[in-house]
Amino acid sequence: MAKQSGPSNIAVIGMEWGDEGKGKIIDFLAEKADVVARFNGGNNAGHTIEADGKKIVLHLIPSGVMHKNKLNIVGNGLVVDPKVLLQEIKFLEKNKIRISPENLVISENAHIILPHHIEEDRKVGGTIGTTARGIGPAYTDKAARIGLKVYEFVDENIFKKRFGDEEFYQEYKNYAEALKPYMNDTTTIINYAIDKSKKVIFEGAQGTLLDIDHGTYPFVTSSNCTAGGACTGLGISPKKVQSVMGVCKAYKTRVGMGPFPTEITGAVGEKIQKIGKEFGATTGRQRRVGWFDALVGKYAVMVNGIDSIALTKLDVFTTIEKLNICVAYKYKGNILKNFTTNMKVLQSCQPVYEEFDGWWDDITKVKSYDKLPNNAKKYLRRIEELLKVPISIVSVGPKREQTIVARSEFLF
Repeated sequence: MAKQSGPSNIAVIGMEWGDEGKGKIIDFLAEKADVVARFNGGNNAGHTIEADGKKIVLHLIPSGVMHKNKLNIVGNGLVVDPKVLLQEIKFLEKNKIRISPENLVISENAHIILPHHIEEDRKVGGTIGTTARGIGPAYTDKAARIGLKVYEFVDENIFKKRFGDEEFYQEYKNYAEALKPYMNDTTTIINYAIDKSKKVIFEGAQGTLLDIDHGTYPFVTSSNCTAGGACTGLGISPKKVQSVMGVCKAYKTRVGMGPFPTEITGAVGEKIQKIGKEFGATTGRQRRVGWFDALVGKYAVMVNGIDSIALTKLDVFTTIEKLNICVAYKYKGNILKNFTTNMKVLQSCQPVYEEFDGWWDDITKVKSYDKLPNNAKKYLRRIEELLKVPISIVSVGPKREQTIVARSEFLF
């Protein structure tokens, strides 16, 4: 039977609080893509890729960079720390990954993070657990219409007029000169690629529950992490997004503060945390771990219009005797079947679980869905039933080759 034709473009969206493994999934998909376009956030993201004998952590540059002949776009929806971006380019080149204006373009309308943004973030960001990278204050200036766009940053006259007396001017003037060749009109470039039926990945950073509008506010980031952010963060019509792939872990994790109904404490939580190496790729912060929350999953499916799911870290559950999936919340004697971003309610919710038997087989070398242990397949099928969305990809390890395609019609 011939393979059903897949979509020409796919938005890859985190379904939780970030850290779902989007970098690996995008890298896997990018083999057959032409363009990978990041649409939100800043260097508060950390997308980890293990391939070709290398482990690469990206913060600003899109996750298609490990493949040759792919165009990587940093969209207008990002806030860019020029110092960090240039360091990232040097790091990649040291790892024999060539970066040039031919494979990396930066939107002229993205906003620049400057030293005073980082200083301000360090003073106030700790109250909600931010990465203190200047992201929030840069987005604040953007909303207040006093931000500095890339095209202004690389124009010496504009930059000098606004920041010529600042102590960082000379250093950042050099950064501007270095970044200028990468600047371009990315909105026109991305729309041209889509119209020519090029295979495009819209790369999201962070996750649905960190979205400034639809997340667990105020414990959120400062940008739109949901599928709608691909449109505003790149300048494309919603009509041009053909498919949305949600990325989620086999369990849940959360960095920093905020309600987490399915959080696991004690020995089991510590075991999952240790096996899963649950520490932030950007900050090194320890991640809290929890059981799979179907209410979170259903909410992410609804808000993003998710067509299929890439489920990561299934291998971490090997040797965990009993697994749980949260199917409802108890709140003041009532049963809630839907997720809420009302913090007053969420922080008082208790999870209602369904229990599943675990498995002891090493699945890190399994290449097909059929070869997974029966208990693993039961677990995955229940997630599909609860979320009413098929699982297209199952990740059984951090490396590119440790990826099972379960439903190829949702891929390129």
